Amino acid sequence: MTRLRPLLACLSTLACLGAVVGCGEKEERLGSRAGSELTLMLDFFPNADHAGIYAAQAGKHFADAGLDVEIRAPSDPAAPIKQVAAGRVDLAVSYTPEVLRARDKGLSVVAVAALVREPLASIISLPSANIRSPRDLKGKTVGTAGIDYQSAYLREILLEAGVDPDTVQERNVGFGLSPALLSKRVDATLGGFWNYEGTDLRLKGRDPRIIRVDDAGVPSYDELVLVANEDALERDGQRIRAFIGALARGTEDLEKDPDRAIEGLLDANPDLDAELQRAVVKETLALFLPRRGRAFGYQEPKRWQEFAAWMRENRLITEIPDATGAFSNDLLPGAGL
Repeated sequence: MTRLRPLLACLSTLACLGAVVGCGEKEERLGSRAGSELTLMLDFFPNADHAGIYAAQAGKHFADAGLDVEIRAPSDPAAPIKQVAAGRVDLAVSYTPEVLRARDKGLSVVAVAALVREPLASIISLPSANIRSPRDLKGKTVGTAGIDYQSAYLREILLEAGVDPDTVQERNVGFGLSPALLSKRVDATLGGFWNYEGTDLRLKGRDPRIIRVDDAGVPSYDELVLVANEDALERDGQRIRAFIGALARGTEDLEKDPDRAIEGLLDANPDLDAELQRAVVKETLALFLPRRGRAFGYQEPKRWQEFAAWMRENRLITEIPDATGAFSNDLLPGAGL
């Protein structure tokens, strides 16, 4: 992981505003510079997967930490990690495989916290397709968003189930996964999230059948991570630590009162279906929260290494040997102090 010893030694002497205490965390004071600006780019349009971020904003936890946070939605889902690498935004929400692939291409990015600490990607089908297990995918058409690691997920799942990948047709449907499924262009999709697309289909009475990728042979990983420019960690470490601490408090607000805490998200994106967003938050809440005995945002080193090894085995990355440097827990609340 990235070594930040000079920064951490400095941080231990800083005076600050508030304390963040969580399961597995030490009591810590957050560094603060009044009105310090920080720009965050989401991975997609504002939705329930970002509820903790908007709860922190609405609850004024960022402001209490001395941060003036601007939240942006990308015009292109591939843009956030590139924007961080180029120094155009301070932080971005992205995905574990995207971080590894970016580093494989030489981009100086590092995941500094896990936002959703389990995979959400799933195989989703409707009852008419009669898909109860990966073995039932034989002879079927599976829609993906045309992303290479989704194709690798599908191949891994089929091989694990003893199904010849040549007997399954993969169709690129872009990001229109649910429309392709509902219009019967495909028998199943891979890439939709069990907590979001799955919940949406359930609320519509479609009785979705869901197979989570990590239950079917794909190594586990953190679905959503907070990404920073590695070159800026020492310069901006105080602000990043303060942001993560404030985000932890926003997530605690969600845990205490999900219906109230989600109002910040609904205010930010009035076009959202409020019933769906509330249902998704309740489905996902446990994955926003830290594991017992761990700091908020903690990333398991073993899982990063195992997932990187899997990506290398599937030639999704070729230049970096492992996950070294791709993630850091050094800026989590309580870490290193």
